[in-house]
Amino acid sequence: MIGPEGEQVGIVPTSEALARAREVGLDLVEVSPNSRPPVCRILDYGKYKYDQAKKQAQSRKKQHVVSIKGMRFRPKIEEHDYQFKMRHVKSFLEEGNKVKCFVLFRGREKAHAEFGSKILERLAADLTEIATVESTSRLEGNSMTMLLAPRPGGAKKPAAARPKAEKKEPDAAPVSPVAEPEPQPEMAERDDV
Repeated sequence: MIGPEGEQVGIVPTSEALARAREVGLDLVEVSPNSRPPVCRILDYGKYKYDQAKKQAQSRKKQHVVSIKGMRFRPKIEEHDYQFKMRHVKSFLEEGNKVKCFVLFRGREKAHAEFGSKILERLAADLTEIATVESTSRLEGNSMTMLLAPRPGGAKKPAAARPKAEKKEPDAAPVSPVAEPEPQPEMAERDDV
């Protein structure tokens, strides 16, 4: 048995241990039931549960849960659309999340899977500084997938924690004088209509 101050009391019968706990106004809690003899401790059980909950909440607050985000591409993607989606993938990786990239094929596009693999290879090459390829591109049904993971130490703070850049006021442009519109000639009325 362990006393209320953490001192070792020794092996004590259960009835005596309960009497000591009642005497102090605390609870008798079995800490290690599988050991021989079982280890019990005199403590305030409500406070003990509260402290355990606080420790768990604190440890959850410090950990970052890695989630898998997804980004879909098409084999005939235009340059602007590719750049737009690549920036999103980059922001997901900077937040510390993994990204599963898909290239979806429809109909006859599936016969030309090399277009999809070129897109995924280009994406991996563009993001080599911040990402590693966890699983290479492979064709599964009508889609080709690749999994990207952030490089260790490459993840930045989430966007909410980053300070925003101050906006710069544009310099006032010189105002040019506005020319007045030229008068339009009046139309003559026609009598023959």
